[in-house]
Amino acid sequence: MFTTAPSKLDQNQLSALPRDLFQAIQTLKRELNAVVLAHYYQDPDIQDIADYIGDSLGLSQQAANTNAEVIVFAGVHFMAETAKILNPNKLVLLPDLDAGCSLADSCPPESFAAFKAAHPDHLVVSYINCTAEIKAMSDIICTSSNAVQIVNQIPKDQPIIFAPDRNLGRYVMAETGRDLVLWDGACMVHENFSEKKMVQLQVAHPSAEVIAHPECEPAVLRHASYIGSTTALLKYAQKSSKQAFIVVTESGIIHQMQKQAPDKQFIPAPPMNSCACNECPHMRLNTLEKLYLCMKNRTPEITLPGDIQAAALRPIQRMLEMSV
Repeated sequence: MFTTAPSKLDQNQLSALPRDLFQAIQTLKRELNAVVLAHYYQDPDIQDIADYIGDSLGLSQQAANTNAEVIVFAGVHFMAETAKILNPNKLVLLPDLDAGCSLADSCPPESFAAFKAAHPDHLVVSYINCTAEIKAMSDIICTSSNAVQIVNQIPKDQPIIFAPDRNLGRYVMAETGRDLVLWDGACMVHENFSEKKMVQLQVAHPSAEVIAHPECEPAVLRHASYIGSTTALLKYAQKSSKQAFIVVTESGIIHQMQKQAPDKQFIPAPPMNSCACNECPHMRLNTLEKLYLCMKNRTPEITLPGDIQAAALRPIQRMLEMSV
């Protein structure tokens, strides 16, 4: 749940902004005792001002361990919800209320409750890219960094529901040899990469190595020489002897790849059409201006019902315990 606040900035708000937003945000961090957590898929300016940049697992671990009184989450709503679940007594802010998630939206709580009821003997492992309500119905949360590791720790005779991402679920099945019951959800960015255009890109760049996120469709993943979470892709590109990479995930990660391996070439994989569909439109709703204003005004604030928050905390804690 979110407090009400405008998603679009009007002219008065824009004209009142300080000239140096970077300095103004640093000042607010000190005044509020705030930490800015940002996902790799955020705009470069936000990544550069953040105190910590990472994927969902790293961001969850940071949120669980921070001593800051205010958490400003530059990401999407399920990430900010997770931070609030882990920090019920802290102020958690999200720069833009419309920064949702197509994958989380693909798993409505009412429908998932019925799906779960139809498989009463199954353990529910949910990808962290889901709403607090889905987390509250889960036994264990996972991320793309630790999904295989977590499923491998579950007894082999225990049937499992995996939700909400079918592509990550298929990848986990292939890696673990487990037969999972999959919820039929997907990420609008990762399912939109074009296999045909990617093959054409490989022909144009024969020395480039294809690295991909496991949320991608199986037809795309079969061309990848390495599959991993955003953090894993970043680390792999740094360590690889290859000098060029076709990167099959949201293109925001390329900013960090270029910073950490400036001598290498990173080529964003093309979507099915000519739009910028390899950028998450929800992630990109957050801007430096909105980040400043949410800190200045202490809103939009993330709030959750107490029962949902308590129920969702348990499977997140299990994930953190199983990811040591």
